[in-house]
Amino acid sequence: MRRLLTGNGAAAWGVRLAGAEYIPAFPITPQTEIIETLGSWIDKGELDARMVTMDSEHSMITAAGTAAVSGVRVFTATSSQGLLYGMEMLYTVAGWRAPFVLVNVSRALSSPITLEPDHNDVLAARDCGFLQIHCATCQEVVDCLLLAYRLGEDKRVRLPVIVNLDGYYLSFTREPVELPEQETVRLFLPPYDVEYTHFRAGDPLSQGVAVLGGSQYSYFRYETHYAARNGLTVFNEISREFSQHTGRHYPAVEEYCMADADIAFYMIGSFTTKAKAAIDRMRAQGIRVGLVRPRLLRPFPDQDIIKALQKTKGVAVVDQNISPGKGGILYNELASVLYNADQRPRVLVSFIGGLGGRDISDEEFVEIAKVTAEAAETGLAPPPRLLYTREELAQMQGLQAIAASGLPKEGQ
Repeated sequence: MRRLLTGNGAAAWGVRLAGAEYIPAFPITPQTEIIETLGSWIDKGELDARMVTMDSEHSMITAAGTAAVSGVRVFTATSSQGLLYGMEMLYTVAGWRAPFVLVNVSRALSSPITLEPDHNDVLAARDCGFLQIHCATCQEVVDCLLLAYRLGEDKRVRLPVIVNLDGYYLSFTREPVELPEQETVRLFLPPYDVEYTHFRAGDPLSQGVAVLGGSQYSYFRYETHYAARNGLTVFNEISREFSQHTGRHYPAVEEYCMADADIAFYMIGSFTTKAKAAIDRMRAQGIRVGLVRPRLLRPFPDQDIIKALQKTKGVAVVDQNISPGKGGILYNELASVLYNADQRPRVLVSFIGGLGGRDISDEEFVEIAKVTAEAAETGLAPPPRLLYTREELAQMQGLQAIAASGLPKEGQ
């Protein structure tokens, strides 16, 4: 069944097809459309689920975790400051090994405040124990919701999963989406087998302990780490199975035009579709450039990334985030993976762009490829650079000059 859906609408359909039973919710732009859509289906009797509006993201995530360990399939969603508000409970429910799906619709963090996207919100949560799947299209949003439930509920994993999509660029963009038939979904995604993860008043079972010493605490944290690493094997297995059911395959790392690429863009999210369009135009001019996109960011698919990049001369990492005082998060994680690789690119070049929803133009992708190719020839990577035009800089400097001189005089 083909429909024209926004990214938010696609997320709601993924939840509907997965048969989520409990939806604790709290509104925040730009994810609210997901909850509104699910609520309208529940009201009309089209979705058999219980939705409860909570008083904050903190209580929303608490409710999601407690419901998941009691044996029901749970969904919730948030964005930006909301994800940070619930950060304490992200760590807590992951420690409970509570498998549910949380959609994060990425939006840049305050201050200053903006409604537009970048990835600092979701990357702030990368160490909490949630697995992370990053989407680039509305079709991926639907399909990755189904993959996320199957992944998190697998007995080898039993962890919550974040499915991330970019606010505005994807959340409110309509694209043709092929929805799988409900029977197909039932074959791929069986009912949630709670097994030992449950809460029953007549059979009490503790999911955690208030205080532990260092030895015991280390054991539990490593158990979570190993479960997350199991997610690599599980994700690859279920992706192949999903392909058999639908014809759509989602490897942990996507490669585009990488068979003979000298230069590779390395990035995540919806802007990778813009990178592909730029690659097509550069390829038409004989420039051998490609794209490597980790779809699965936690667990980190180390070996797949090394294999994808080992024959390239240079890699341009385009971070839509910034860790102040250090730089791009993707750049630093990729550098740590490639450092001990037997075969690796000659240079790794850092670019930071798309902060607060700023566009990355086709011309900038061409310039990124040019700078990276020059660095690959010399073996000397330039310092990290912010993607910003002279016109933008002049505009900001002009505004600063006006602010410094006080309010404009009458008639100015």
